[in-house]
Amino acid sequence: MSSDNRTILLVEDDINDVLLIQRAFRKASLTLPQVVNNGQSALDYLMGAAEYGDRERHPLPVLILLDLKLPRLSGLEVLEWLRQQTPLRRLPVVVLTSSQENTDLQRAYDLGVNSYLLKPVGFESLLETVKALNIYWLTLNRQPDLD
Repeated sequence: MSSDNRTILLVEDDINDVLLIQRAFRKASLTLPQVVNNGQSALDYLMGAAEYGDRERHPLPVLILLDLKLPRLSGLEVLEWLRQQTPLRRLPVVVLTSSQENTDLQRAYDLGVNSYLLKPVGFESLLETVKALNIYWLTLNRQPDLD
């Protein structure tokens, strides 16, 4: 994966969460994530299908932030699909959810999630989470090429 690609795909259906996350990215001086609001759109984006066919405007992400409770396809269904795709299965996925259900946590790890985070309560906590995600996933972590 090219080192200058900083694209993050945020898969989140709650517009208030999207706006808050975007605000945290802005405050941290980070590139805003690409956003899709349902599981099927996440698949379309990752496949470069439909409106996401232009990879200049919609590049493959280096990280996916994935909510679990989504319309059309759940986050767990997106994760299951992704882990079956060669070579997309190598994309790191961080679940960012309000679900504290142990079954969701266990299933996400069974399907190959890289990290499972509860959505922080309060903007300052969210800002710190966004900064930590940036440091670890975009700076420290090394990823294999997808091709």
